[in-house]
Amino acid sequence: MLATWLLPMIVLVLAWNFMMRRPGGMRDLSGMGKSQARVYVQQETGITFGDIAGIDEAKAELQQIVAFLRSPDRYQRLGGKIPKGVLVVGAPGTGKTLLARAVAGEAAVPFFSISGSAFVEMFVGVGAARVRDLFEQAQQKAPCIVFIDELDALGKARGVGLMAGNDEREQTLNQLLVEMDGFQANSGVIIMAATNRPEILDPALLRPGRFDRHIAIDRPDLTGRKQILAVHTKRVKLAPEVDLAELAQRTPGFVGANLANVVNEAALHAAELGKPAIAMADFDEAIDRALTGMERKSRVMNEQEKRTIAYHEAGHALVAQSRVHCDPVKKVSIIPRGIAALGYTQQVPTEDRYVLRRSELLDRLDVLLGGRVAEEIAFGDVSTGAQNDLERATALARHMVMQYGMSDRIGLMTLDDAVSQGGVPAVWTPGDGHCSEHTAQLIDEEVRALLEDAHARVAATLGEHRDALERIARSLLQHESIDHDRLMALITPADDTGDARRPTQADTETTTDAPV
Repeated sequence: MLATWLLPMIVLVLAWNFMMRRPGGMRDLSGMGKSQARVYVQQETGITFGDIAGIDEAKAELQQIVAFLRSPDRYQRLGGKIPKGVLVVGAPGTGKTLLARAVAGEAAVPFFSISGSAFVEMFVGVGAARVRDLFEQAQQKAPCIVFIDELDALGKARGVGLMAGNDEREQTLNQLLVEMDGFQANSGVIIMAATNRPEILDPALLRPGRFDRHIAIDRPDLTGRKQILAVHTKRVKLAPEVDLAELAQRTPGFVGANLANVVNEAALHAAELGKPAIAMADFDEAIDRALTGMERKSRVMNEQEKRTIAYHEAGHALVAQSRVHCDPVKKVSIIPRGIAALGYTQQVPTEDRYVLRRSELLDRLDVLLGGRVAEEIAFGDVSTGAQNDLERATALARHMVMQYGMSDRIGLMTLDDAVSQGGVPAVWTPGDGHCSEHTAQLIDEEVRALLEDAHARVAATLGEHRDALERIARSLLQHESIDHDRLMALITPADDTGDARRPTQADTETTTDAPV
């Protein structure tokens, strides 16, 4: 009997001593319900709209928020109400947090910054207490901006999960909704939040009166990328040969964080070589590292593997150059990079594109299968190096059939690959009410037909230009990497096709080959 109550008492005493010995002692417990938001003033942020480029539309939308914080009487005398909340939506690295800090810097008001995950703890009631404390601090320092980063960590739709209705996160979210309803629209407190997953947010957060205004930040276009590169290269030494327009063209799909990293990697590469300034070759290496990973000089391949990769990449490059709707090949290499890439063929678009036609997608299928077919022609055998190509080709063909309505047998009906329920993706299976067994069989047949037709087209192209395939492969074995001009010189003598192509695709196509 003595042990039944003595052991718990000993545990409690030890735990108490541990808490008291920690730096802060009881202050850790008393401050648990305090907000962990960091407060910045204009001089500390040091960020204005002039430090942000490539997202002019988003900056224009936030100018009204800045104007209200600077001169609220201008709007109040006419009875206007500034939005209580502004939700910034965009992919990771697009500049959502930077944009919020720039608004505070432009308006010269305090800036509260906190992550959505910082509200929730293991102790019940702590998150709600932190929300109350945050809004109390904000109202004391009004006008100000409260910025909640990664809102989806806090504002996920309620009623989903095993602990729905009872977990600490939902109580914290409920308190946030109450606080946003509790202060007036013209109180001078602006709530800004950022997320890259708006589809999983609770609908109550998004209704008018809470987050009234939604600002979408898309990936920058060609002009935007050039502007972002100009901002990031202000603080580095560039060689006269560096062309920011060419760098912007070579980095489609890159966001601001990617471009900043490219500039930094180029600076580090130039410093390692002892150069006085950053040259285009340094940017070439930085972009290659961003796309395919670091060069793996320690990975040694035998002659058979080198020949396989050389013919494989030669097939990709030759097919890409022969297709009307394919982007020009910038570089072909058999130097291993990253974790799994044994070689790569890099295509660079000449313009940004947002809509692709069926003919363009078919050309993409051809390029993806070019490496596999080249192995068949050169060796009469295949390897595991085309695994990633086949995965991407199958996925593209399935999208064409199931989502783009590009199959005559399936027609205009679209079917998603997965059914999302409450933000949790579920695996799509035939016969689950979304697709009959007969339709599922038709889909498989259509996908297989697209791949087989592409295989036949590629085999015909490479068979007709076998000499060019051999020259490209031999050049890769000798030099390991070849650029566009060298590639065209290897193709033209036998094919006499020149470079008569109309590049139209929107994304950089880097076809890599990975071992299994």
